[in-house]
Amino acid sequence: MTQQRGYWRASGEPISAQEAWEIWARHAYKVLVELAQTYHSTITYGELRDRLFAASGIRTSALLQNWIGEVLNRVIYESRRRGDPPLSALVVRTDDGMVGGGYDEVLRITGEPPADDEMAREEHAAGSRLACYRHFGASLPPDGGVPALAPKLQAVVQRRRAQAPPPRRPVCPTCFVQLPVSGTCDSC
Repeated sequence: MTQQRGYWRASGEPISAQEAWEIWARHAYKVLVELAQTYHSTITYGELRDRLFAASGIRTSALLQNWIGEVLNRVIYESRRRGDPPLSALVVRTDDGMVGGGYDEVLRITGEPPADDEMAREEHAAGSRLACYRHFGASLPPDGGVPALAPKLQAVVQRRRAQAPPPRRPVCPTCFVQLPVSGTCDSC
């Protein structure tokens, strides 16, 4: 049996990549709005792919990283058109819980400067996720909720902080003794 290549419907009928991306984007928007109704929820790229395949009946042999950005860009633009927060912030990588470089499109279309590094991007995405939860009616804690990293990334950050050596205090330039918390050398 020959394996299907490209993009196709469940019936086996081939369709164009553009058509598949458009259909998947409509389904992705619905999936992400539903997800945004649960505080601190996220979905991995792979989980989103599986939901899109199931909802649309459309499949592809293309690697996920070769088409998911096209779908999420359409979601980003649709969110902007509707005045919704960027739903793409809810989609994270399986291995580290980060949004990935494609999230920079959110910054670009909102006129914000590019993220300086991955953690700056993640902090922006955390704020966008909170905006999604608020906008789409998630049950929030009494304080209104807080921006949060995706759970897997938060665990990594906490583990790194726990393993990091304590910060060194400054040394007195005269006697080279570590300064106390007051910052004033007791020996000089």
